[in-house]
Amino acid sequence: MTTTSVQLDDATLVSRARDGDVRAYEQLVLRYQGPMFRLALKMLHHRGDAEDVVQEAFLGAWRKLAQLNDPNAFVGWLYRGTTNRCLNVIRARRPQADVDLDLAESPRRDTQPEHAAQVSGQLAALDEALQTLTPQQRACWLLREVHGRSYDEISEIVGANPTAVRGRISRARAQLAEVMKPWR
Repeated sequence: MTTTSVQLDDATLVSRARDGDVRAYEQLVLRYQGPMFRLALKMLHHRGDAEDVVQEAFLGAWRKLAQLNDPNAFVGWLYRGTTNRCLNVIRARRPQADVDLDLAESPRRDTQPEHAAQVSGQLAALDEALQTLTPQQRACWLLREVHGRSYDEISEIVGANPTAVRGRISRARAQLAEVMKPWR
């Protein structure tokens, strides 16, 4: 049986990649490039910056793969690298940086036009509201609400204790709920 016909778990792929198996690492990239890109896009609000961050995160992970002690920790390690790179880009930006407004995925084409316009408006409002959060709040909220990470995982990723993470998410939820009130 070939390895291409078997779905290998992350730990096995990481172990093989650490041994120099480029195809194993390619499988990890294919598996996680979508979630990392969505995280970066929502954090940075700029498609080009998000692409760069994700590419740098995967390249950095490949270069430092030997330093990862626990192959089961790969996904959290990758989220941490992507999040930290996003925060660095946000810190380096000038206040009047250009914003890529073409973020929302297009609504389903088989829905009614009125519904599609409403969904598109809601997504645009949410994207705009996310930009009003602090970068740390945005990272925590996205990791929890969009990527389904636990509070402990998020605390590892952002380098804050779980109580601080809960506080950031709570403040983000309250702020987003207030901004999104007209859409209820």
